[in-house]
Amino acid sequence: MTDRLPPTDWLTDPRTVAVMEALEVEGGPDCARFVGGCVRNALVDRPMLDIDIATRLTPDRVIAAAKAAGLKPVPTGLEHGTVTVVSSKRPYEVTTLRRDVETDGRRAVVAFTDDWAEDAARRDFRLNALYADRSGSIFDPTGHGVEDARAGRIVFVGEAETRIREDALRILRFFRFQAHFGRGEPDAAGLAACARLAALVEGLSAERVSTELLKLLAAEDPRPAVRAMAETGVLARVLPGHVDLPMFETMVAVTPDPVLRLSALLPCDAEAVRDTATRLRLANALRDRLIDAVDDGTVQAVSTAAQARAAVYRLGGRAVLDRLARRQAAGADAASLAEARAVATDWAPPRLPVGGREIAALGIAPGPETGRLLKAFEAEWIAADFPTTGHAPRLTRLARG
Repeated sequence: MTDRLPPTDWLTDPRTVAVMEALEVEGGPDCARFVGGCVRNALVDRPMLDIDIATRLTPDRVIAAAKAAGLKPVPTGLEHGTVTVVSSKRPYEVTTLRRDVETDGRRAVVAFTDDWAEDAARRDFRLNALYADRSGSIFDPTGHGVEDARAGRIVFVGEAETRIREDALRILRFFRFQAHFGRGEPDAAGLAACARLAALVEGLSAERVSTELLKLLAAEDPRPAVRAMAETGVLARVLPGHVDLPMFETMVAVTPDPVLRLSALLPCDAEAVRDTATRLRLANALRDRLIDAVDDGTVQAVSTAAQARAAVYRLGGRAVLDRLARRQAAGADAASLAEARAVATDWAPPRLPVGGREIAALGIAPGPETGRLLKAFEAEWIAADFPTTGHAPRLTRLARG
């Protein structure tokens, strides 16, 4: 009996139907099938993120088919056979069936084929080598993809070591898919291959590594997968130096935020965090957030709403919330942090109520004294919990020394 996808909206969506019909007009029945994540996720009742289509048509014929149907073809990866076809503003990645001709652990030279089994043989895991036609009938060339998906097994297609040597990123993908889809212990053969070839991770681009790491940390419970990464030596290749696994494991229970989970793995040292973020080539905003999450004692000392407001004024609400999360992961009781969290979430810091004009009105010429007075006033204003009145007398007193 042929396995079938359960009823799913995207399969019958008019935009999806338009793309499949366009390809079939050009190449005939069975020239295109859905592939990979959309099939796997539908099978295990997970949300669909992207719709990928595999086809026997070459990229030039995909482009021709899309244009003939009034759809928009975008040549996003012609060297790998990928054309993005846009149907009523929804993108569909359409990729010609491929086989690897040459690989170097980072990228592959491919040749097009019309053989579904050859295309499946070059994919990473059996649960990702699943195809489905427009009716929802599933095609499982490896013979194990459907059962793997349903059982939560992450097993390489063919020989694990061969798949990893084709693209070392598959080491990280193994742990990422284990975190998101795996149940029970990781596949022993795959785990052993990842351990043997862990050093290959260091040859990957930093951007690919950091992307996979953050996707892994976004899993509902990435702790078993991260422990396995540590035990195989892979985690040390990704995050050299001290990794705080106990802090990380507690942080997973505190928040689903992958950035905070990454923060918990890193030392409580701003320069060490900066070095790691730079090595991973994280985006500037992400780098800065990780650095700001390292507490210099400002938030560690917060115990009142007034102190929380002072911290938010100096650091910003996001940094205070992140530092509070780290405090909780380090053992602080959540209830004791509730008031500070509320302030950091809801309170909008006011603007400094005086400036150069008010100081000039006191007869003080612009210069270093203006800056000194403003800093002194700001310090008192913060310490007084941001009063809304009494600014002029306070400024006059400070000016008189």
